[in-house]
Amino acid sequence: MSSPTTFRGFAVHDNAKWSETKLIEYTPKPFGPRDIDVEIDACSVCGSDIHTVRDDWKKPNNVMPVIVGHEIIGRVVRIGSEATTGLKLGDRVGVGAQAWACLECDLCKSGNETYCDRLRHTYNARYDDGSETQGGYALHVRVHEYFVFKIPAALETNTTAPMLCAGITVFSPLKRNGCGKGSRVGVVGLGGLGSFAIMFAKAMGAEVYAISRNDKKKEDAFKLGADKYITTDTADWNKDYKYGLDLIICTANSTENFDLNKYLQLLTVGGKWVSVGIPDKPFEVSPRTFMGNACFMGASHLGSRHEMQEMLQLAADKNLKGWVETLPISVAGIKEALERAHNNDVRYRFTLTDFDKAFGEHVKL
Repeated sequence: MSSPTTFRGFAVHDNAKWSETKLIEYTPKPFGPRDIDVEIDACSVCGSDIHTVRDDWKKPNNVMPVIVGHEIIGRVVRIGSEATTGLKLGDRVGVGAQAWACLECDLCKSGNETYCDRLRHTYNARYDDGSETQGGYALHVRVHEYFVFKIPAALETNTTAPMLCAGITVFSPLKRNGCGKGSRVGVVGLGGLGSFAIMFAKAMGAEVYAISRNDKKKEDAFKLGADKYITTDTADWNKDYKYGLDLIICTANSTENFDLNKYLQLLTVGGKWVSVGIPDKPFEVSPRTFMGNACFMGASHLGSRHEMQEMLQLAADKNLKGWVETLPISVAGIKEALERAHNNDVRYRFTLTDFDKAFGEHVKL
């Protein structure tokens, strides 16, 4: 059993034409002794995909052309000779936003491999030998086995795919900051990340407060598991909720009309604010706000292998499913998904499907 020596995928060639893709063939990194090749069945569309193809973050030395996508589910079709994680050919697995880390530094050894100085993301990165990482809008992806996760049998492919980035991005800070029975957790922003934050916080036993600019998504928030819904469209919106939350997960990407001081006043003494969205502009906040409740402010990046496995098992145990709309992977399907997601015209994630039709016959196992 072997996978192709070259891979095929839909790539963006020009940031000015960010929703237009072409089917290309490329050579992946040399296959390593602990690498896994995954043949892809579904890939969800993440906000990072859009920021990357639009060059919103102005990252130097971008890979171009670039194949994005890092919410991947597929089947194992090749296993390195020194693999140790127990995966077998044909296993249904997921791949998220990280493809490699050194696994030797103190951060990696302490379960913080997502903060490794040498980490490589699943797409738009380069290995030491100069080979490029390309993502999941493709038939295959090659990553280190440590970042390939077996999907529990109880989980559906299309609704689970967005958990591989959006899900773990919120699950990790929830887990690390005390979300559980008796805790009160606020979730700012109700998009792809926010929907999973509400869902997981509720499943972990917290009392969940959804916080949004208006009440357009109020019904959705309650269906996802929120206990209360707070709108921020009045001048004194926070007065009845001050000191009421232990933890706030902020998924918002925009700072427009965003008074961070008022949000921080929602936290109890010693409460924590964790940002997982990447705002378009810096937040403005006064140190006096921190003095009022001794709150802490931080951020989070993805999640560890152990946290990913725990999240997937929680989803299986609690029958959790992402809210997705499916589109067939194609030039037209990708264009629609990217443009509509950019315009917030989806609740709450697109999953690209029908890879066999787009690329032809899959590898026979």
